[in-house]
Amino acid sequence: MRLFGCEFFVSLSGNKKMGKIKTEIKEFVILLKSVPAAITVLFVMTLIAMNLLANKSIDIPLDFLALDCGIAVSWFAFFAMDVVTKHFGPKAATQLSIFALIVNLTFCLFMFIGSIIPGSWGEAFTEVGIDGNVNSALDKTFGGTWYVLVGSSVAFIASAIINNFSNYAIGKLFKKNPDGAPAYILRTYVSTAIGQFADNLIFALIVSHFFFGWTILQCVTCAATGMVAELLCEAIFTFFGYKITKRWKARGVGKEYFDFTESKNQSGIAATENQEITEGKSS
Repeated sequence: MRLFGCEFFVSLSGNKKMGKIKTEIKEFVILLKSVPAAITVLFVMTLIAMNLLANKSIDIPLDFLALDCGIAVSWFAFFAMDVVTKHFGPKAATQLSIFALIVNLTFCLFMFIGSIIPGSWGEAFTEVGIDGNVNSALDKTFGGTWYVLVGSSVAFIASAIINNFSNYAIGKLFKKNPDGAPAYILRTYVSTAIGQFADNLIFALIVSHFFFGWTILQCVTCAATGMVAELLCEAIFTFFGYKITKRWKARGVGKEYFDFTESKNQSGIAATENQEITEGKSS
């Protein structure tokens, strides 16, 4: 009898877990429908561009300083995450970041397949014929390098979590006017600065230090300088980010998502209360 009872509870527990997984998947699908497509598309394109541009270092006449061209677009990723965090919350922004990363990795696979297909790139043709070195370099650039891909993926996910939840935590400090411009500016600047520094430093330590020969000082200065440069880029568009969140709220963007999450939370509270009552009676 005890064995059958154990099997019953294991089965019940498994059903509950499957139910939670299905609920989370449904919530994520509703989130993708709720976030304006322009933000999602530009977010994904930014990650793809970051991977390619990170392969090119910027020539700087200072030995202790090193930067790559990824800083040209990486600021938009944090801009998008800040906007989504402000309106939908840190969990939604993190889920969107993971989705963007998965899409990016998928396209990296497609580009790798394209790089190993026999043929020549347009830029490989010179006045004297096909330059094999140029063609090989282009294959390796677009095909991607495993350590660059791993480093950028780890750095992005870590920095996304740091940025999204620090942004949310800073916003909670503003009790009187959480939707005001000062609150948005502070939560955006601080979280972006922390997130950008973490992103640049993690990538530099994983990739640049071990594979490009950067010193630890170069990694730290790159992280700090990149943080400042990217923060300045985002600062230029902070006003637009604030206006976007105000417009979303006024138009009720994401109502289906908010209704679903509220219903899910209420169901979870009710289930917890019923479990406590049941446990109390059995004891």
